[in-house]
Amino acid sequence: MTTLARWVRHGLLVVLLTIFAPLAALAAPYAALVMDMRTGEVLYSKNADTPLHPASLTKMMTLYITFQAIEHGEFSLDSIVTVTKHAASQPPSRLGLRPGQRIAVRYLIRAAAIKSANDAAAALGDFIGGSEAGFAERMNRTARQLGMTNTHFVNANGLTRRGHLSSAHDMTILGRHLFFDFPQYYNIFSRRSADAKIAKVYSTNRRFLNAYEGADGIKTGYTSASGFNLTASAKRGSKRIIATVFGGTSTAQRNAKMADLLDLGFKRAPGKAPILRPKIPAYIAPQGNEPALLAKNLAPKASPRPDLRPAPPAADGDAIALALAEAVQGDQVDDATTDIPEDVAENTDASGAAQADPQESVIADAGPAGIGATITASPRPMASPRAVQVAAAPAKPAEPAQAGAGDVAAAIEPSDVQLASYEPGTNGKTGPQFLQDTKPQPETLELAKARSLDVTNALKSAGDKSQTGQQDAAATDSQVILAALTPPAPTPQAKPRVVARVSSSGGRNWGVSIGQYGSRFAAERHMLTTALMETDTLGEALRKVARRTTGYEANFVGMTEDMAQLACARLQARAMDCKVIGP
Repeated sequence: MTTLARWVRHGLLVVLLTIFAPLAALAAPYAALVMDMRTGEVLYSKNADTPLHPASLTKMMTLYITFQAIEHGEFSLDSIVTVTKHAASQPPSRLGLRPGQRIAVRYLIRAAAIKSANDAAAALGDFIGGSEAGFAERMNRTARQLGMTNTHFVNANGLTRRGHLSSAHDMTILGRHLFFDFPQYYNIFSRRSADAKIAKVYSTNRRFLNAYEGADGIKTGYTSASGFNLTASAKRGSKRIIATVFGGTSTAQRNAKMADLLDLGFKRAPGKAPILRPKIPAYIAPQGNEPALLAKNLAPKASPRPDLRPAPPAADGDAIALALAEAVQGDQVDDATTDIPEDVAENTDASGAAQADPQESVIADAGPAGIGATITASPRPMASPRAVQVAAAPAKPAEPAQAGAGDVAAAIEPSDVQLASYEPGTNGKTGPQFLQDTKPQPETLELAKARSLDVTNALKSAGDKSQTGQQDAAATDSQVILAALTPPAPTPQAKPRVVARVSSSGGRNWGVSIGQYGSRFAAERHMLTTALMETDTLGEALRKVARRTTGYEANFVGMTEDMAQLACARLQARAMDCKVIGP
């Protein structure tokens, strides 16, 4: 008897729902809008700007924000979402999520778009926004950017809540943005079924997709307050129409009304029309939740003029001349008789010198007793000093015997810079003559020979007073002080690199085809995207685009049969079309 009473109660409940659900739907206001998808032109409107309950059409915005977040690196399709108690407690339609359950984003997208699962949409909202309120704020901000002026969201799934409203016009705008802004994801709205990990889900819109020619999306919605709602898109020839209807009295009546609206759109739309893509809204990263998968600040925000490089400290000209004279002539020169031309001092200025001649060099060091403590290294490469004339200092009598070579060596430490005196036209010869003050390095001799410079006849010992006297007597007022640098060691030649590629022979004559595309660029782009997605099996394969009569075929070749079979199986698990191609 108890069992019979239970069945009676259940029967009465079914009867009451059958009677009163259509009555509730009859009370829902009606609104409709038809738009040319190509141009955004409104072809038909009825109460289109009236704020009404959108029901599960709300999930289009939830999915739009999800796609936007993936595109800008907040997370990926494979990111794992931990289901909150709030998401798991949502009423049907449901995927069947449990609190604390971990599931990938891609499965939640499929469940929300195809099955219209309320728990999946709420899980995405909590994951992206941190809470229902946080995600609703982002939904409303995005709606304002899209131009949805009669919309205000409160939750991610569209269940009836006070203040949760939208219009047929706004939902059509949102559907058009989904089509143009995320074409790579739009196909999900035309799927009749999909694997959502927990269960296989079936489209709530499959009846209309199967019944109307050219239909390819996009979303249904129903609550007792809203009635039966639908945003749909269809393509015939060069025309594509998108329409939205609110307040249908049943699924069949709503689908029939949508068919009439689309037929009206195809009739009124011009045969040829430009494709005017809607403006993509600016991405605004959520506060305190910067994108984790993208490098930050890739592009400069401004291009300020760089600061001037710091100039080397101004050197004491008299000290420089004194050190040079000591190095060349081997005796002391009075500061008062040393004349430094202005162009020598200019070489120490911040503005730098003119372009250096190949024979010019840089004075690097004069030892502890010289000018090393006064001049510090410049933070920038300094131009080599120009050849300049310096008036020769008057020679002094030879110093006593104790001022020999040892004293000169103690005064000036050896360095890579060899100082020399330049005397034009000496001994009846034309051209430069070098009198070197220290023994030249072998590289210096080679450099001198290469420039036809007679160096060997003018060598002298650093402490030889007799040769020093001859040098002083031969010096003239046109004496030029140069520095001959020991040339750097030749740069070792780089070893040749051997670049190897995967061979398509020796058993590697299998491959995977991922489809045909309208252009070579599109084929190469999809191959690159696929290779990055499936690096384990396709990372070493060769990418090849084959020209066909029907388009450009994207192939991965140079694989073994096992590799090709495994790669295609993994791609198919990602809901991607592929086929194994063999020899």
